[in-house]
Amino acid sequence: MRTFLQRTLVTVISIVVLATLGIFGGYFLGRAITLRQAEIRLGQYARRILSDAAASTAESSTVLAKMNESPHPYCSDTEISYFREIIFSSQFLKAAGRMHDGRIDCSTTTGRAAGAQPQFSPAFTRRDGTRLYRDLPQFRLENQALITVQSGESFVVYNPYNFNPLTALPMRYAFTAIDPSGHQAGKVLGDLPLDRGLLSSTDGMAQVGENLFATRCSLEIGTCLTTYIPVSEALRGNRGFCAFFILLGGACGALFGLLCPFLYRRNKSVEQQLIRAIHADALTVVYQPIVDLATGRTVEAEALVRWTDEYKNPVSPEVFVKIAEERGFVGEITRLVIRHALRDLGPTMRARPDFRVNVNIAAADLADPAFLPMLQRELENAEIAPRSLGIEITETYTARQQIAKETILRLRRMGHFVHIDDFGTGYSSLAYLHDLSVDAIKIDKAFTMAIGTDAVTVSILPQILTMAEKLNLRVVVEGIESKAQAKYFAARNPNIHGQGWLYGRPAAARQFLQMLDDEEARLQSLAAEVHEGAPVVAY
Repeated sequence: MRTFLQRTLVTVISIVVLATLGIFGGYFLGRAITLRQAEIRLGQYARRILSDAAASTAESSTVLAKMNESPHPYCSDTEISYFREIIFSSQFLKAAGRMHDGRIDCSTTTGRAAGAQPQFSPAFTRRDGTRLYRDLPQFRLENQALITVQSGESFVVYNPYNFNPLTALPMRYAFTAIDPSGHQAGKVLGDLPLDRGLLSSTDGMAQVGENLFATRCSLEIGTCLTTYIPVSEALRGNRGFCAFFILLGGACGALFGLLCPFLYRRNKSVEQQLIRAIHADALTVVYQPIVDLATGRTVEAEALVRWTDEYKNPVSPEVFVKIAEERGFVGEITRLVIRHALRDLGPTMRARPDFRVNVNIAAADLADPAFLPMLQRELENAEIAPRSLGIEITETYTARQQIAKETILRLRRMGHFVHIDDFGTGYSSLAYLHDLSVDAIKIDKAFTMAIGTDAVTVSILPQILTMAEKLNLRVVVEGIESKAQAKYFAARNPNIHGQGWLYGRPAAARQFLQMLDDEEARLQSLAAEVHEGAPVVAY
């Protein structure tokens, strides 16, 4: 009961902690995505307004040129009417008129000026003499900033509603005039929060303080357009989006918090069960025949370890061997397999010197200084010659462990037959195999399964077989399940050995020995028939 309460408490704490972390993670992820989207929309907004600004600038230049070429008397009623017709047909302009020495003489909105007029100073003057004024009182509308452009003695006033916000977010903007070299010449319209210098006169996007900025420039019209929005308003405008990521993060964190204790307990449970099974010698070893393709005779067997956990569930070797490797006790499994193989098939190995049992060893065994003495001791106790016990080493183990070369050489000096297992799944080459000095390669079943298909691996097989022949290496083919696959390899090299369900599935020692006896009796019967001259049916 206490253990149950402890596990429940750990699970609840795990859920709360990871859900909280998930909420924070979701918030920051949602915030980052929201701000990134806001930056993109700012850039789009800036490009749209700058495009309209280019169009309005082109129109104002055309209109000013036309006004300066007016055929009517200066500020006469006919000229004012002429100007009104021009403004009425324009798209971006609100008013126009005549101005001299900073004083407005007439306009399309007020007609001819009466009496002395105030003198206005331009916000700045371009190199071509064009003067720009900000917020002239005669044309000012409440809460609307506007620009007046003068060329010669004519001026036009831009419609202040030209650049109303084009998006739902409360974005703001400011125009900055730049000279031909791209340097800032002065602000034209709008205000930036504080003076941003290069930020308002150079293309780009940035977050400065609590504001997002996007600037787009056009040297053609000598203007940069900077759009900006406070971070708080960008987030407020996408509250639903942020809330979604917060909920998603919290849900993922809670789910992970629920699963973590379960997976941890399960993994620890499997590990502890495996350790108990090893100590109790509860792992079983099965044997799969390896056949000489030329004669059909079983000449080798591979010892394979199997385990059923305490709940009677079979556990894949890929799972429990990996756990043993990660936890550092895979060597105990190797010793168990060697002891079982020598005990189960020892009499056969002593009676048939040409028969060999192969065991798999792990990377940790290659680096373990106690492995070779243990192997020699077990063989001496069982009175088995080293040549009767083959060693299989996975190709990737040899590539990762430099010490593998020394261990392989020592194994061969002791008299063991050494295979490179699962050949073709790693990075072996002719020079590499020659350097390792092994006796045989076992071609991975992936190549066997590709026979009869258009897979690229089929084209590699002849190269592997030729390489093995040049290096005088025995070839064992894994995964043979059909006679067509067996014939494919036998036709290319009669000395190849085969392993697969075609010749027998892994079996317990008793069934495997019975299979060997039955095979021996069948072969003796065939030999007798040959000796008596009877027709022989091929195996």
